[in-house]
Amino acid sequence: MERLNQTSSVSEFILLGLSSRPDDQKPLFILFLTMYLVTITGNLLIILAICSDPQLHTPMYFFLSVLSFTDICFTTTIVPRMLVNFLSHKTISYAGCLTQMYFIYALGNTDSCLLAVMAFDRYVAICDPFHYVTTMSHRCCVLMVAFSCSLPHFHSLLHTLLLNQLTFCDSNVIHNFLCDLSPLIKLSCSPTFVNEIVILIEGSFILVTPFLCITFSYIRILIAVLKIPSTSGKRKAFSTCGSHLTVVTLFYGSIFYVYLQPVSTYTIRDHVATIVYTVLSSMLNPFIYSLRNKDLNQGLRKLLGRRKPQTTPS
Repeated sequence: MERLNQTSSVSEFILLGLSSRPDDQKPLFILFLTMYLVTITGNLLIILAICSDPQLHTPMYFFLSVLSFTDICFTTTIVPRMLVNFLSHKTISYAGCLTQMYFIYALGNTDSCLLAVMAFDRYVAICDPFHYVTTMSHRCCVLMVAFSCSLPHFHSLLHTLLLNQLTFCDSNVIHNFLCDLSPLIKLSCSPTFVNEIVILIEGSFILVTPFLCITFSYIRILIAVLKIPSTSGKRKAFSTCGSHLTVVTLFYGSIFYVYLQPVSTYTIRDHVATIVYTVLSSMLNPFIYSLRNKDLNQGLRKLLGRRKPQTTPS
């Protein structure tokens, strides 16, 4: 805390949120509270269904359960603060703002790395099925998850420490509903050259590398599937990747729109894209993954006690 007081005369920030109109606050509160509850419930059901059904104890569903847990934590870092802002004060302490930013980047990039790991899992399953069991061993899966969860925290810590070196002495108004790196850098009255260079080089590397891994995996998958002679075989192979591709498109499409641009060009129009990757994607993931997944649907039915009663032979 001493370091925070030395580097900034600003003790708190004002989050303007999505709207400054008083009439919009309660409807927005109800909307995002509903989305938050749906997110928590949906992802929790996915985790419980995977843990309770032995048929779902495979690498693909193991990664999905970790992704669901990360989505719960990611959304919890953002939405409760939004709900408070809708109904009461819109201020957040300096330390609280940096803490929120740290977890947003740590958990958001964990999502990104997990999506890359899931793409690799599909690549091995389709392109090298005979070595799938040995390649995707339990030890390998745990190591990939550990790496996916630890690397983003070092990335987030780097940017948080660099931001803490800046001085905020003028405006403390953030034109956003969360403490994001770009709006905070724009508020600084000290040189931000180092921060922007690190964002451009290291930040782009952390963001783009998982996406390139996903792209490479699906190019190889596409080449392998096109070699399958039967139409039904091609359809079955593509069906195992459809849900993951939908999530990747939703997640990376909105992230690239927000972050692959200079800090100075960040505007209020980026709010919608920010909501998509921070709130909407976490809410939709359980529906996307369970929509056309027979095994997961069966696991959810078992969990909810809606399994059809078996008739005994007479």
